[in-house]
Amino acid sequence: MEKEFAKWLLDIAKYVTTAVILSSIIGKIEGWWMYLFSASVVLTCLFWGLYLIHKKEKKEKED
Repeated sequence: MEKEFAKWLLDIAKYVTTAVILSSIIGKIEGWWMYLFSASVVLTCLFWGLYLIHKKEKKEKED
């Protein structure tokens, strides 16, 4: 279950990145706060997802 949650977190990071890039191309984004918030969400989801995948693989190697 941890691995599926980790994959979901990585997908969320990809979706947020895509949404910010597309919205900045299509229209003008008002304010730097949206970039800051999006970057923090992406980094949080990315690192947490990678940590869970690494933890799961390490546990499988031990067994």
